[in-house]
Amino acid sequence: MTENGRDRLRELLDAVLDDDHTDLRDMAAGAFSSPWHFSRQLSRGTGESPVALRRRVILERAAWRLSHGDTVTDTAWAAGYDSVDGFSRAFARAYGYPPSTVGENGDATPAVGHHEQPGSGPATGRAVASTHWLPAPNGIHFHPPTNLWVSGNETPAPDGALTAHLMRHDVDDTRQLLRLAADLDDDAYRQVRWPGLTVLSWDGPEESIAAVLEHHIWTKEVWLASIEGRDFPDRGADDPATLSDRHERAAGRWLDAVRDIQRRGAWDDRLIDALCEPPESFVLSSVIAHVLTYAAHRRLLVRHLLRDAGADPGEGDPIDWLRGPNPTPTEENR
Repeated sequence: MTENGRDRLRELLDAVLDDDHTDLRDMAAGAFSSPWHFSRQLSRGTGESPVALRRRVILERAAWRLSHGDTVTDTAWAAGYDSVDGFSRAFARAYGYPPSTVGENGDATPAVGHHEQPGSGPATGRAVASTHWLPAPNGIHFHPPTNLWVSGNETPAPDGALTAHLMRHDVDDTRQLLRLAADLDDDAYRQVRWPGLTVLSWDGPEESIAAVLEHHIWTKEVWLASIEGRDFPDRGADDPATLSDRHERAAGRWLDAVRDIQRRGAWDDRLIDALCEPPESFVLSSVIAHVLTYAAHRRLLVRHLLRDAGADPGEGDPIDWLRGPNPTPTEENR
């Protein structure tokens, strides 16, 4: 979108992202345009409304700041939010985990699919930190410290709402099951309730609430290590408090990894899993389907075991989850 040698799209984007432009009227005035004409031009050029684009890029900038050590409070004010609670809710709606956990998740390397991001070669000396990028219809993202990056390699992907719902439901439902498990005494938590129960032959027996929950979380930890190119992870303790901590540490990285696959349209990429002996290759979409399949199975198993222990775990129905207080994954980008 060029007019008389001017990059009109860039001017519109500058108006959208100016820190002083907090609403559509301000943005349009900054671009010397009417709100209707400004919104029409920007939406036609980017496939995204001005308000949605601004909100998304500001949250990407916030995620980057948090991953580099800024506090949630400072980041919320810098992002223009009136309250830390409002910022935290918006961030959790977009990313699937609270901003307070970014310091734990922000060191994940975007190695999924083994793609190099643009600008990651020796000519620039630094990689594009794309783990904070949210799905976008236009490849326009925040690029530190203050600039935009327009990704030419980003493949326009189908609506990822279904994938996002499945991922977020798994994370939230696991969190709820861990809270219920923490209310049990240790004997009830570790009691063998289903002798001989084996979900996957290579994982061994899972006869108690403790064993099923630990295997459920361990599965993500191992696959994340493969996707991110890390060493085989140490296996932590399996008490409810430690498992909750392990879950929170893995959940953000897991959501980010799948979001990056979706953003790049990398579902058919192959992962060479060096943690296997000998190494094996897996199609990324099959890995995600594998994890979600057995995650759902194990969550239902935990419900059966919790009922046997006298607890009421509810149904775990994603319909009820979506209707309840849990925000929808795509709400923030509408």
